[in-house]
Amino acid sequence: MKKLLILGAGIYQVPLIKKAKEMGLYTIAASCAGNYPGLALADEVWEVDTTDHAALTALAGKAAIDGVCTSGTDVAVLSLGSICQALGLPGVPLDCARKVTDKALMKDALQTHGVATPEACKVSSLEEARAAFAQFGPPVIVKAVDSSGSRGVTRADTPEELEAAWQAARAVTRKEYLLVERFIQAEEIGVDGFIFQGKPCFLLPHEKFTCRVGGVTLPEGHRFPFRCSLALADEIRLQMEQAVTALGLDHCAVNADILVKGNQAWILEIGARAGATCIPELISAYCGFDYYEQMIRCALGETPEFSMGEPHPCMAKLLFSGRDGRLTSIDQEALRRLGRECLDLSLDYPVGARVERVQNGTSRIGQVILKTDSPEELEHMMRRVRRAVTVNGTDLETLWNE
Repeated sequence: MKKLLILGAGIYQVPLIKKAKEMGLYTIAASCAGNYPGLALADEVWEVDTTDHAALTALAGKAAIDGVCTSGTDVAVLSLGSICQALGLPGVPLDCARKVTDKALMKDALQTHGVATPEACKVSSLEEARAAFAQFGPPVIVKAVDSSGSRGVTRADTPEELEAAWQAARAVTRKEYLLVERFIQAEEIGVDGFIFQGKPCFLLPHEKFTCRVGGVTLPEGHRFPFRCSLALADEIRLQMEQAVTALGLDHCAVNADILVKGNQAWILEIGARAGATCIPELISAYCGFDYYEQMIRCALGETPEFSMGEPHPCMAKLLFSGRDGRLTSIDQEALRRLGRECLDLSLDYPVGARVERVQNGTSRIGQVILKTDSPEELEHMMRRVRRAVTVNGTDLETLWNE
């Protein structure tokens, strides 16, 4: 039986673990100890921080694993690259892993290779951040260089907001520097795809649903497809292909944030893993192949198959709480009825579990996926679902609109 190491055991790695077991693989989940749902599903658990690439590489060698992969998280990508290089396994190259997990290194590689990307400065002090703020002019985006899920990423319009953004980014980073980026007024979309033998097997632009929380724009969901002019579609593909070359992406899923305006496209950043916020599920529904299965096949050294059928428009949103507290009730009968109308309707926690007020993309407490091309239909469904769940005795719909 082949052994697959999955880095992480959170909600975004659970589908990988389940699919690997369906494929008859022996699953090993590497994760810190904690209330992570994948720990109970895997055949074996390694209680190791997914950022500890030296320990994970040593364990992977001793276990003679046949492949390693992850999904929905950037923090494990450097360990993935280290394991692949040390054991000769297919996966993201180590040099590429270093670049895509440090936004400063990523930005330098993109700019060096002529990829269209917003100008930015690497800063190591508040004084340097203020100088970049003066150079670019407000507003700017202050970013922790080693975070994901919008943690430590804040827009600053004033010197006071700049200092607050600096402190917010410093609170989540392990690095001694941050990034201050010129703000471009444009629509932000996502692009996901897969890179195999140095070339994209497919690239799918998609619309983002976002919400504003405390001055931070958070991903709330996605809509497939993103409809645009042929000229813009060509420009998006061109910039993505140039970015793939600039960063050395290969044998990996790719998830990018891109700004678009007219027929122009600027790449904000790229991850060498599948996106979170239901993206693998949406790709599977839209294209007709099982995206998790293809990621696993590639990790095992097999040729992934991305034969696309007739595309099916679909979209998804996450459930968030507007307040810290406990899940006090879930109307299971209402959710069962609503679930018959959805591709997927699931909650991450049972009654009694503690949940946190939405702060970033990891604050989710569930997801809703519909096979529809109507944002209004999706939002109607979200309202119905939110009314069926209460935190501290108040339904999520009320908390969301506070």
